[in-house]
This record gives sequence, structure tokens and C-alpha cells, in this order.
Amino acid sequence: MVLLLPGGAALGACLSPALGTIPNRDNQAIAMFGNRKRRPTRVDSVIGQNTRIVGDVTFAGGLHVDGTVQGNVTAEPDDKATLTLSEHGIIEGEVNVPFVILNGVVKGDVRARDRVELASNARIEGDVHYRLIEMAMGAEVNGKLVRIPEEGRATLALGRATVTGTSADGETVEA
Repeated sequence: MVLLLPGGAALGACLSPALGTIPNRDNQAIAMFGNRKRRPTRVDSVIGQNTRIVGDVTFAGGLHVDGTVQGNVTAEPDDKATLTLSEHGIIEGEVNVPFVILNGVVKGDVRARDRVELASNARIEGDVHYRLIEMAMGAEVNGKLVRIPEEGRATLALGRATVTGTSADGETVEA
């Protein structure tokens, strides 16, 4: 993709689709779609594209998956861990991680107590439990989207109202 800047200059290689930013005149990254605050993705562990793990994976920090995991993927408790699943990655099991960035296939439920980002190649066959969700055009969820309410925030309660009135013949009517 090439973006034409004022004065006819072309900007192509400088686009960063993973971050959704473009450089400004001072070559500083600015958000393309508003002022979204993105969490920096730290990678401590990588599961390579030609790697297949059979069994559950528990991690802390950042985990990037290009390969296949046949088992559940879980972050250590009370950790601000991030799972990144590339377009080549496949997880056949449940995911329970605070921050989840998906661009591959998950066959199982996804639970993210903080944030889920679904890129255009994301395919989920299961329910997605999230506090915040970002979904790109083309991403698929074949299951339910279940919002996790924020702690300390009141939820909207819908109740049933009763209306009392008098009919044309003088009778009291409740609805």
C-alpha cells in the first residue's frame, strides 16, 4: 500500500500494520485510527512454525505462536501476559490469557480478562470471553461473544415496569 503525502511524496514501506501507525513529519509514530493506547508486545517465548506441541502450555510474559499447540494455553496467575498467534498458528484447546492477539486459528474457548484483538485472519471455533475486544474485518468467531464486566462498574439492570390505568368502562387495568 502506498500513501501519498502532501507535496506528492510516497509513503509505503513506513506503514506499520501491526501497530496501526504511520510516521509524522518528525518520524514519530502516530495512530491511524484515533488515539488508541496499545500495549507493547513483549516476546519471551516462541513456538516456531514447524513446531507442534502436544500438551498444555503455561507461560509468563509474552508468547508468540507460529506453530501448533494441541492443548490449553494458560498464563501464570496475576500476570500481565500476552499471547500472540500468527496467521500460521493453530491452538486446539482453551486459551486463558489476560491479553490475546489472534491472527490464526483457535479451536476452543478464549478467555481474556483484559483485551482481545482479532486480526483479519483470526478464526475462533468457540466462545470468546473478553473485557475489551477489537475485531478487524474478516475475523470470524463461531461461538458466543461474552463480555466480562469491569470490576467496580455498575451494570445496567433492565426491569419490568407496571402501568396502572383505567379502561373505557371504568375498570382498573394493569399492564
